[in-house]
Amino acid sequence: MAICTVVKFKPYPFKTGEKIHIEDGPRKGDWEVADVSDRKVILRCPVSKKEFSWDRFCYFTESVTSDMWPLGD
Repeated sequence: MAICTVVKFKPYPFKTGEKIHIEDGPRKGDWEVADVSDRKVILRCPVSKKEFSWDRFCYFTESVTSDMWPLGD
């Protein structure tokens, strides 16, 4: 049996009120978690305050401490 590298992914356990930054893709940018269900997450733009409901999609990469948020582009 050959040894290989396996990349594992796990859905991120969103919590209401979290401030997040999505690095890539169509949802990239800064968001606040407005609400969470088993299947959906509602994210709020911290600038416009518009809310968007999406199927849960994010995977955790790292947690950082920052005094600058929203980060902007």
